[in-house]
Amino acid sequence: MAIVSLSNIKAAYQKLLEFIVFLNVVALSGVVIVGFMSRLLGSPFSWYDEVASVGLAWLTYYGAALAAAKGAHITCPSIINMAPPSIRLPVALLAEAITIAFFVLLAYTGYQVVAILEGSTLVSLTSISLQLTQSVIPIGSALFIIAQLLRLPEVIASARGAGFIDHELEEAGISPDKQ
Repeated sequence: MAIVSLSNIKAAYQKLLEFIVFLNVVALSGVVIVGFMSRLLGSPFSWYDEVASVGLAWLTYYGAALAAAKGAHITCPSIINMAPPSIRLPVALLAEAITIAFFVLLAYTGYQVVAILEGSTLVSLTSISLQLTQSVIPIGSALFIIAQLLRLPEVIASARGAGFIDHELEEAGISPDKQ
């Protein structure tokens, strides 16, 4: 029997989010290309702007969940790393708790929005429910919360250990030790 570890679950979850974001990018690119071509040919589709804005919102929410899974969402690791580990851990846990609480609130509010929109449709495509388009709010929030919870052991280890990785410095090829 195979043993499933938290790191395997986290890796599979990240792959799932990468796939969802990939599909969103492909779909949004397709919508933009079709919209551009229809305008170029002088016969723009009435639904283009509305569908493109929904696609961008979906990409934003699902992309945020992916960033959370990778630990690459907005943080200030250099500032937190200046503190000794005894202070770094409570601060990191407080930050995680605040982030999760915000997304719980956002998921709940998003669910309320979806319920209120029952029977409403897109203006330009009346066959598409606004409940479907706005479902990204509670779903994306839940995905973000799951990503945060899966990363929690890594956050605790980083706070207790050498500190957090500053992804911006890492991408720029700058070692935090060389600052």
